[in-house]
Amino acid sequence: MPSTPDPNEIEAVLLGGEAVYTRAQAIELSGADPELAGRVWRALGFPTQGDDEVIFAESDVEALRITNSLLQEGVLDDEGVVRFARAMGQTMARLADWQTSILSTLIFKDGEGGPDNPLMGQVKELLPDVERLLLHIWRRQLAASTSRTLAVMSNGNDIVPNYYPLIVGFADLVSFTTLSRELDEVELAGVVESFEASAADIVASGGGRVVKTLGDEVLYVADSAAEAADIALRLASGIRTHVEVPDVRVGVASGPVLTLHGDVFGTTVNRSSRLTSFARPGTVLIDDTLADELEGADGLQVVKVRARHAHGLGLIQPYALRRNFEPGEHPQA
Repeated sequence: MPSTPDPNEIEAVLLGGEAVYTRAQAIELSGADPELAGRVWRALGFPTQGDDEVIFAESDVEALRITNSLLQEGVLDDEGVVRFARAMGQTMARLADWQTSILSTLIFKDGEGGPDNPLMGQVKELLPDVERLLLHIWRRQLAASTSRTLAVMSNGNDIVPNYYPLIVGFADLVSFTTLSRELDEVELAGVVESFEASAADIVASGGGRVVKTLGDEVLYVADSAAEAADIALRLASGIRTHVEVPDVRVGVASGPVLTLHGDVFGTTVNRSSRLTSFARPGTVLIDDTLADELEGADGLQVVKVRARHAHGLGLIQPYALRRNFEPGEHPQA
């Protein structure tokens, strides 16, 4: 059984030094308000610690100093600081777990884990580069998000920055229940990762954005009807597992959406989800609003199907979305 790296050693490497301060000492050195510091710590996703526990490094104190300076300079108020902390904490927690799963696979590959594993040294050397990449990607994503928001605001004076029209799609891996019975946990995790990776690639290459993944389901948004339609059709036809049935069904709806905390909410999102549940494997269902937006689009067929009742939404009129086929070609059954 290979030995595992010392958690304290790993923490010291990642935090730039060992933990040397208690909670009270860290707060005093930073000049932060004790109550607000506690709220920020919890918003980041960490449990409340006892005053005598030595768990804070110098980098933690510096982070508190920066937070306090933002308050003193009036850049953010108390609630703004807590909201920022919550946004970063939740996002970074998921990112950290994802990255840890990748790195642990490499470090313990073929039973070679332990502090003497050469990969441990490589991870230490990689940290500065990874940190620079993380900062650049965050700046790139922030620039893209800001540009989208400004574009929305310039389209009309009555549009609220975080409530505006979007096209929302759900892609559901319908064979997941069958797969969960046939595969063990490791194999099933591989299928889920492959599905998420393939879906993310299709969405990004089509001009959309993945909002979140839920194991056997992917939620994405797009700004134009044409992009959303192309993404949906590629998702429905382009993702396959070993189960010999069409694997993905997609529902897409167009309308106003509330964007909050990196997620999307509202009736449009709910309508998209219900359309997905109505769709047969390998097909795409869209709502009437998107059907109107796609009217006359080259290469696409929009076919009215039976109206369905959705709890909480009333009667929904779905439309089947398909590609046009040249003479001699035949759609898949």
